[in-house]
Amino acid sequence: MIPLTLADIARVTGGTVSGDPAIVVDAPATLDSRAVEDGGLFVAIAGEHVDGHDFAPRAVESGAAAVLASRDTGVPGVIVPDVTHALGLLARHVLDEHEDVQVVALTGSSGKTSVKDLIAHVLAPDGATIATRGNHNNELGVPLTVLAIDELTRFLVVEMGARAVGDIALLCAIAPPDIGIVLNVGLAHVGEFGSADRIAVAKGELAEAIGPDGVVILNADDPRVAAMASRTEASVATFGTTGDVRVGDVRVDAAGSPHFTLTDHGRTVEAHVPLIGRYHALNGAAAAAAALALGIDLSTIAARLATADAAVSPMRMERHVRADGLVVVNDAYNANPESMEAALRAVAGISGGRGVAVLGAMLELGDQGDAEHRRIGRLAAELGFSRVVVVGEQARAIADGAGDLAEVVQDVDVASRTLPASLSGHEVVLVKASRGIRLERVVDALLEGSTTR
Repeated sequence: MIPLTLADIARVTGGTVSGDPAIVVDAPATLDSRAVEDGGLFVAIAGEHVDGHDFAPRAVESGAAAVLASRDTGVPGVIVPDVTHALGLLARHVLDEHEDVQVVALTGSSGKTSVKDLIAHVLAPDGATIATRGNHNNELGVPLTVLAIDELTRFLVVEMGARAVGDIALLCAIAPPDIGIVLNVGLAHVGEFGSADRIAVAKGELAEAIGPDGVVILNADDPRVAAMASRTEASVATFGTTGDVRVGDVRVDAAGSPHFTLTDHGRTVEAHVPLIGRYHALNGAAAAAAALALGIDLSTIAARLATADAAVSPMRMERHVRADGLVVVNDAYNANPESMEAALRAVAGISGGRGVAVLGAMLELGDQGDAEHRRIGRLAAELGFSRVVVVGEQARAIADGAGDLAEVVQDVDVASRTLPASLSGHEVVLVKASRGIRLERVVDALLEGSTTR
């Protein structure tokens, strides 16, 4: 974070200083009192179950220079009426003071984190790059990402999520993008939006936020996304199996990673993304389109994509091999119908008929939940999985779709206790569910002891 005094922070946020106004904050902001850095800013959020203000003294004892809070906590800080709003104002101020930072923002129903990681990986050799950690992509995560920049930062890669129309417009006001990428419109959060068309309205706010000097990058293969070209004054570039940055001749190797061609303005190069899943070819094309817009050569982009690492964002198609040969693909960070289908297809492609799908519920699907869970169960059967383990009653419809292949276990604890003993060590196991299910505990149970990735 760029150095700011408490007086500076109070001026930007409209707050009141508690303590010495000359105290300097010069390290990143955080919501977690256990993760403060020396000189950082602890942001006290009063949540439904935990009130961050209670942890402010501990944060300062651990090295935080000050606290951003809505009430006096007895330690140095800035007191504001609305901490979330103030955090956004502070982030916008920092960006306004650093106009040379190129902001790349991306949204979509699925694939955001993977593409964000690929973009950051491709850009990093050309300059200091800050990117969203995990999927901290909301009104708290975006400003926290912005506040991690410093005087050396050249690129800021920001993932933007939405649960309602207006959310992305708000995030773009905090971090105005120079380049905006819309990946797809699917059914993630459809229970909250009501329809895919409403999701498209929300995702298209990113295109609307880009000014005439910027670039909007759209998925040419998704009709709802391609139509967003009419919602922007910016230059428009496209990617996909058609479009400006074009994927062709996709082949998947024995490890499940795609090899493909990338074509841009008549020039074609061979490319490879060493991550599990054919869909990473399109993710690579999206990342390439962003890098091209920032002036990086296509051959250089392809060379950098070939060295991408899945470990950047954990629990996303993370491949582990147990000592006895059992392969576990940990994709437990989140799930929606599109990402669930992609993961099943990817693991089916490398399992040789030995695939085991350990699946939990996909949340926030509303009235479409049962139908989508049944569809996923049918797909697992059609793809040749030898076994489908459904974790929890919320996901029972997966078992209905999978038929005789399926078994339902009561919860994550039961699955963690019983599944390891039922595997021979020759299987390839996919573990996937929405974040709220916490299915990574099954992965931990399967991988007890030493593993290699």
